[in-house]
Amino acid sequence: MFDYMDCELKLSESVFRQLNTAIAVSQMSSGQCRLAPLIQVIQDCSHLYHYTVKLMFKLHSCLPADTLQGHRDRFHEQFHSLRNFFRRASDMLYFKRLIQIPRLPEGPPNFLRASALAEHIKPVVVIPEEASEDEEPENLIEISTDPPTGESAVVADVFEQTFGPPNGSMKDDRDLQIETLKREVETLRAELEKIKLEAQHYISQLKGQVNSLEAELEEQRKQKQKALVDNEQLRHELAQLRAAQQDGVRNQGLRKEAESTASATELRYNKLKEKHSELINTHAELLRKNADTAKQLTVTQQSQEEVARVKEQLAFQMEQVKRESEMKLEEQSDQLEKLRRELEAKAGELEHVQEALGRTEQSGSELSSRLDTLSAEKDTLSSALRQREAELQEAESLVREKEAALSQEQQRSAREWDELQGQLAHKESQEQALRQRLLDEQFAVLRGTAAEAERILQDAVGKLDDPLHLRCTSSPDYLVSRAQAALDAVSALESGHAQYLTSPADASTLVAALTKFSHLAADTIVHGAATAHLAPTDPADRLVDTCRECGARALVLMGQLQDRQALPQTQPGLVRGPLQGVLQLGQELKPKSLDVRQEELGAMVDKEMAATSAAIEDAVRRIEDMMNQARHASSGVKLEVNERILNSCTDLMKAIRLLVTTSTSLQKEIVESGRGAATQQEFYAKNSRWTEGLISASKAVGWGATQLVESADKVVLHTGKYEELIVCSHEIAASTAQLVAASKVKADKHSRHLGRLQECSRSVNEMTANVVASTKSGQEQIEDRDTMDFSGLSLIKLKKQEMETQVRVLELEKTLEAERMRLGELRKQHYVLAGAVGTPEEEPGRPSAAPRSADSQKPPLAQKPCVAPRQDYQFDKKDGVHPTQLVNY
Repeated sequence: MFDYMDCELKLSESVFRQLNTAIAVSQMSSGQCRLAPLIQVIQDCSHLYHYTVKLMFKLHSCLPADTLQGHRDRFHEQFHSLRNFFRRASDMLYFKRLIQIPRLPEGPPNFLRASALAEHIKPVVVIPEEASEDEEPENLIEISTDPPTGESAVVADVFEQTFGPPNGSMKDDRDLQIETLKREVETLRAELEKIKLEAQHYISQLKGQVNSLEAELEEQRKQKQKALVDNEQLRHELAQLRAAQQDGVRNQGLRKEAESTASATELRYNKLKEKHSELINTHAELLRKNADTAKQLTVTQQSQEEVARVKEQLAFQMEQVKRESEMKLEEQSDQLEKLRRELEAKAGELEHVQEALGRTEQSGSELSSRLDTLSAEKDTLSSALRQREAELQEAESLVREKEAALSQEQQRSAREWDELQGQLAHKESQEQALRQRLLDEQFAVLRGTAAEAERILQDAVGKLDDPLHLRCTSSPDYLVSRAQAALDAVSALESGHAQYLTSPADASTLVAALTKFSHLAADTIVHGAATAHLAPTDPADRLVDTCRECGARALVLMGQLQDRQALPQTQPGLVRGPLQGVLQLGQELKPKSLDVRQEELGAMVDKEMAATSAAIEDAVRRIEDMMNQARHASSGVKLEVNERILNSCTDLMKAIRLLVTTSTSLQKEIVESGRGAATQQEFYAKNSRWTEGLISASKAVGWGATQLVESADKVVLHTGKYEELIVCSHEIAASTAQLVAASKVKADKHSRHLGRLQECSRSVNEMTANVVASTKSGQEQIEDRDTMDFSGLSLIKLKKQEMETQVRVLELEKTLEAERMRLGELRKQHYVLAGAVGTPEEEPGRPSAAPRSADSQKPPLAQKPCVAPRQDYQFDKKDGVHPTQLVNY
C-alpha cells in the first residue's frame, strides 16, 4: 500500500511540474487535459490513506513500537506529501467545479496512542451529480433565435446616431455619444461604490456580532475537552460546508468567461445556481444535525467550534465580496480608459470617415457589444449582491440559534456547579473524619511501639539482677561504642519527638527513633552489667547503679510516650545523663598501658630510624668480624663459600644503610614541605597514621637486618641452614619495600630524594638476589663434595637403600605438607594479631613477644614489629592530642 501511494504521489508531482504556474493553466484546454487524470488519483489516495491509517493502528496493537519505527517514518513522509497535493489541487478552479477534495488534519495520527483511532475521520471525496437535462435553468438574458422586426432599422438608427448624417454635423453627434457613454460609466461607478459601501456596512455588522460571540465563547472555553469523537464528525461536516461555500464563492470567478461569449456566462450562471441549491441543502442538513447534537453533553464544544467556523466563513465571504467589488471597479476603470482611448482614436479618424467607413461600422458594433457586456455584468453583480444578502440572513439565523444553545448550556452549567458545591462539602466532611482517624492510628502505632520498647527495657533491667547473667562478660571498648550509639539515638529521639508535636499526622520518624533507642539503651544496660562482671568492685557497683538509673528513666520516658496528655511535656533528654555516666565509666575501665600520645610520635620516628641505622651498622661490623673469623677457621671450598656469602650480605647491608639514609632525607623533605607554619611534632601528630607506618617499617628493617646477621653467623659456624639465610633475605627485601611504600605516600612524585629512594630499593632487591644466588651456589658446592659411593654395593643393598629413600621421600613430603599448613596458620594468626594490635580494643589475654634468650652473645636489636593500620582512623581529624596504640617488643 505504501508503494501504491508513492506511485500516485509521483504521478501528481510529475503533472504539477509540467504546468506553468505563472498563468491560470486550469482554465486552458491544454492544462485541463493534464489535470484530468488527477481526479482518479485524488479518489485513490483518499481510500489508500484511510486503509493505511487503520492498518497502522492494527499493527501497533500487535507489534512493539520500536519494530514499526520505519513504517511510521514512511507514513509521515507520505502524509505531508498527500496533504500538499490536496491543498494545491483544491486551489485550482478546474477541480472546484468537478470534485470536492477533502482536507487532511494538520498533523499525522499518533499511532502510539490507541484512542487516537477514534479521532480519525475518513476523508470523503464528493463528485457533484450533473444536473438533469429536463431541468433547464432560467436564462438571465432572453435570447431569441428569430431576429426582431425592424432590426435593420435599429442598426441604421444606431449607425446614424453614431456617425451622424452625411450633411456635415458628424462631429457634434459623436461628442454627444461620448458624453452619453461617460454618463453611463459614471452611473456604473456610482452603483459599484454603493455596493462597496453596503458590503462594508455588512462587514461592520458581522464584526460586531463576531465580537459579541467571542465574548460569550470565552466563558465556555473551559468545557471544550468533552466528546472529541463527535466533535471531529461535526468538524468534518462543517469543513464540507465550508468547501461547498468556497466553491460557490470561487464560481463567481467564472464571470471572466462571460467577456468572450454569452453562452459561457449562461452556463456559469446555471452551475452557480446548482451550487447554491446544494449549499442551501447542505446548510439545512447541518442545522438539523446541530439541533440533534445540542441535546448531548458536548454541546458547548460543538457550539464553540461552529461559531468559530461561521465567523471564519463570514469573514472570508466579506473579504471575497470586497475583493470582487474592487476587482469590478478596477475592470470598469480599465474599460473606461480603454473606451476613452478608442474614442480619441475615432476622433482622429473622423477626417477620413469616407475612407474608413467599414472600420467605423465595426468599431460601432464593438461599442454596442461592450455596452451589452457591461449591462450583463451589472445584472450579475446585482444577483451576486442579493445572494450575499440571503447568505447573511442565513448566517444571522444560525448565530441566533447558537446563542439560544449557549444560554441553555449556561443554565445546565449553573445546575452542575450547585451539585459540585454540595459534593465538595460532603468530601470536606469525609476528609476531616479521615484526618482524625489518621491521627488516632498514628498515636496507636506510637503507643504500641512505646509499649514494645518498654518491654525490651524491662527485660534489659531484669538482666541486672539475673544470676544467670553473671557468666556474661564484655569489654569496656564495646560498652563505650554502645553507649555512644545510644546517645546519638537520644538526639534522634528528641528530633522525632519535636517533629511529631509539630505534625501529629506523621509519627514515622518518632517510631523509628524510639525503636532504635530502645534496642541501643537495652544493649547498653546489658553490656554495662556484663562489663561490670570483670571490673573492680567500686567501678562495677557504680556502673551497675548507673545502668539501673538509665533503665528507670527510660521506662518513665516510655510511659509518658504512651499517654496522649503527657506527650507534649515529655523530655527525652533526661536519659542523656545516665548514658553519659555509663560512657565515662566505660572509658575509665579501658586499659591505658599501651597508649602513646601523638605529640611523642615525632620523637619515636627519629628514635626508631636511629635505632634502625645503628642496627644496620652493627650488622655490617658483625659480618666483617665473621669474615675474619672464617678466614682463620676454614679453608678451601668452605672458605670460598663463606666469603662469597658474607660479601653478598655485606653488600646487602650497605645497600640497606644507603636506603635508610635516603628515606630519612625524604622524610625530612616531606615534613618541611607539608608542615607549613606548624612544628615537626604537630605535623607527625596530624599525620599519625603515616607516622605509625614509618615506625612499623623502620622496625621491620632493623629486625630483618638482625635476623640476617644471625642466620649468616649460623651458616658460617655450620649450626644453621642455608634456607634460613634465604628466608631472611626475602624478609629484609619485603621490609625495605614496606619502608619505601611508607615514604612514597606523602612524597612529591617529582622529588629528587624519591628517585634516589627508588634506585636504592632496586639496589636492595639486586643485593637480595645476590645473597640468595650465592647461598644456593655455596649449598650446591658443599653438597657436591658428599657424592655417594656406590662401589661395593650389591643389588640387594641398592634395592634396600632405594626403598629406604622412597620411605624418606614420602615422610618428607608429608612433613612438607604439614609445615605448609602450619605456615599458613602462622601467617593467618600474624594478620589477626596485627589487626588486633592496630585497633583500640586490646585483648587482655594476648601473648606478648617471646623474650630473647639469655645466652645470646649478640647485642639486642629491634624485633620484628606487629603494627597494623588502625581501622578507626579518620584522615580529616583536626590537629590535637590523640592516643595511639602501639606494641613495644
